[in-house]
Amino acid sequence: MTAYFHLPGLFEFHELYKVFLPVFCGHREYFYDGYEIGSIYGAPSDCLWGGGRVENGEADADEVFAWMREYGISARLTFSNSLLGEEHLTDKRCNDLCAMLSGEDRPGSFFDDGAGKSVANGIIVHSDLLLAYLRKNYPSLYMISSTTKVLTEFEEFRRELDREEFRYVVPDFRLNKALEKLSGLTEEEKGKVEFLCNECCSFGCTDRKDCYEDVSRKNLGLTGPSHICRAPGAGEGYRFSRAMKNPGFISKEDIQQIYLPMGFTNFKIEGRGLGSALVLEFLLYYMVKPEYQIHVREAIYLDNQLDLF
Repeated sequence: MTAYFHLPGLFEFHELYKVFLPVFCGHREYFYDGYEIGSIYGAPSDCLWGGGRVENGEADADEVFAWMREYGISARLTFSNSLLGEEHLTDKRCNDLCAMLSGEDRPGSFFDDGAGKSVANGIIVHSDLLLAYLRKNYPSLYMISSTTKVLTEFEEFRRELDREEFRYVVPDFRLNKALEKLSGLTEEEKGKVEFLCNECCSFGCTDRKDCYEDVSRKNLGLTGPSHICRAPGAGEGYRFSRAMKNPGFISKEDIQQIYLPMGFTNFKIEGRGLGSALVLEFLLYYMVKPEYQIHVREAIYLDNQLDLF
């Protein structure tokens, strides 16, 4: 089965992908067979509708979307703010981005990968208010239910899968290893599941929803106490080595030996708020055969247009 990876940093790591995508397309022998890029997601840092962790994202939208069209890869805007009101729906910046993403200014241009395959773009959402607005005003865009909903109860997650508004649903990472229950999903439901593979957050954290709401509040310019994470190891920031020890971590071996044979094909890699050097390590780990990782590193590092630091 084909594994589709949904990668972080549509705007944030555009310079990295400008180097990585030619390598991916030009040297498929470097990469595991049957591995594809399902989408690249992200948002500029100045979006009211944004709700994910991001420190930058200033790449020009015209350039970013044109690049994605050229490679026939789905682009997703991360508009997962959970605190939106009616007054926020008319925000010009966010509406302009959605219009560009839907191809209203270039009819049909966002839906052809150059080989006759239809490619749609999407929006990652939390707010049902925004969901209804987007579906009415930008019907060509597909919707993804955000992991910021923190769906930790399996039946709650299954109800989300049954919502026809969503093409994909990202469960909380603590459901990743609920394999007995996951195996009982229908084939249609399995096709909508998008696992968050490399979360570093403490498995026992009870403040995850508060953390996401803090980000949403700051994006809207609202006042309120800043959330301080007290989970073990939080002060160290993200560590891939620690994420690998997380009970919810999905390894490359898990994908190949467990999830693909079970019928799951969509895997999300987090990392928008991290550096491009670490995101490259995620790409190498999940997608590149070990014997070719040095070849990909060389292609990236020797390109003097890319600053990893």
